[in-house]
Amino acid sequence: MRWRAGSTVALVLLGTYLTIVNFVPQETRRAHWWLPDQGIRLGLDLQGGIHWVLGAKLNVAIEHELDHLRARLLEQLAEAKIVPQRMAVESQQLVVELGSATDVEKVRSLAEETRVLRVAKEEGSTLVLELQAAWVRDVREKGMAQVLEVLRRRIEDPIQGIQDSVVSRQGDDRILVQIPGGQMDRARARDMLKVTGFLEFKIVRDQAPTEELLLAKYKDGLPEDTEIVYEREKTGNRVVSAFLVPKSPDLTGDYLSDARVSFDRQQRPVVHFQFNADGGKIFGELTEKNVGRPLAIVLDKQVYSAPNIRERIGNQGQIEGRFTSQQAADLAVVLRSGSLAIPVAIEEERTVGPELGADSIRSGLRASLVAVALVVIFATVYYKLSGIYASIALVANLFLLLGIMSIAGATLTLPGIAGLVLTVGMAIDANVIIFERIREEIRNGRTPRAAIATGFNKALWTILDANICALISGIVLFQYGTGPIKGFAVTLCIGILTSVFAAIVVTRLLYALWPGDRRVAELSI
Repeated sequence: MRWRAGSTVALVLLGTYLTIVNFVPQETRRAHWWLPDQGIRLGLDLQGGIHWVLGAKLNVAIEHELDHLRARLLEQLAEAKIVPQRMAVESQQLVVELGSATDVEKVRSLAEETRVLRVAKEEGSTLVLELQAAWVRDVREKGMAQVLEVLRRRIEDPIQGIQDSVVSRQGDDRILVQIPGGQMDRARARDMLKVTGFLEFKIVRDQAPTEELLLAKYKDGLPEDTEIVYEREKTGNRVVSAFLVPKSPDLTGDYLSDARVSFDRQQRPVVHFQFNADGGKIFGELTEKNVGRPLAIVLDKQVYSAPNIRERIGNQGQIEGRFTSQQAADLAVVLRSGSLAIPVAIEEERTVGPELGADSIRSGLRASLVAVALVVIFATVYYKLSGIYASIALVANLFLLLGIMSIAGATLTLPGIAGLVLTVGMAIDANVIIFERIREEIRNGRTPRAAIATGFNKALWTILDANICALISGIVLFQYGTGPIKGFAVTLCIGILTSVFAAIVVTRLLYALWPGDRRVAELSI
């Protein structure tokens, strides 16, 4: 009995301590080692922030897939010594213009062998190919998975990311992004979404201060398979230099394993990057062959820096540019997260102010306190001393619930507060089942002590059955729900576990204290 009472009281006191700590300011908590840094976090609807619904342009993914198939088809045609007059991706279709009917038959055969392409239209020596319906669905699904992963990495980055942010899928081609609080301003967040993050390393063939001066060197036109890229000021967007580089990159950012912000000797922010083993080998060979030449580091067709290669470089390097510390940090996040091959557009945007969130917290707390007070009054009036026991168990349940959420660093949302109020009702419901069973046993002539033992034993499986069903529903809501629904599910599931513990353990312990082993003529129930 002492062990049971001591461990239960200690557990409830721990939950109470963790709950009260949430009301201590963050600065005070960090200043004292005995106060935990982590506590219950507030969601977007309670502390304000940015709410976006993004639309993913999955048609781009289909065009990328067709472009990839186009390259494969060209290789196969080259082996068969067939040179198409034209082969291009247009409107999510692959248009192939050939010279003879024999070539048309060969291309049709190669397309059928892929089991991915099918002939949509044939006019003379022109074939129009498109992806099979099943393959289109697969490409769109993979595209959405890639977009979700890249956005999660950027927004929830472990170094520069945002705590408590939400990035989840909505429907077939939409993504919900919620950034709580003032952790990131809207302009910076928009910039991170716009940057696709496609990093390329290209050996510079020529350069000039402006595009006009560079074009003046090539009066007959630019060399084949080359293009002009620019280095611009990060603030005024003015062109600083123009570079002539090959269209195909010598190395891409797909080989990057890490990117972090550091500072050079003049304390200017730079982005230090590192390649994996394969990328380090390619980068080493590239720099060894081009010692003395500039290497353009290009991100989304914009040159960030073009340093001269002084010696062979291994698997590490750095990007120097005219950017601030924050811009360097954002660039590192983009490089770490990978390239966003499929563009996204903001279809819905809402801003929740902190004042609205504070009002929601006040209303939610008021509703919770009123619910607890009404339940306590009902239980005390209807069940007398047993109702007081149920009220004590109810308060212990709330402290345990908030304590567990504090330890887990769970996010409390407005629907989560609704789940908290619902938990109050569910917690007292278990006590009602127990008390009514005890009353029934007393009416059948059992002594109070025997009625208590039988009542708890017979009500146990009824309580577990009802709460397990509710727990399963909560788990399903958490697994398939998004944003606020998950917040409700978290509070509901933890509340179910703590309410069962409070009803079965705490209430039983109070009955063990009084009447306990004493022989009483009547039980206050």
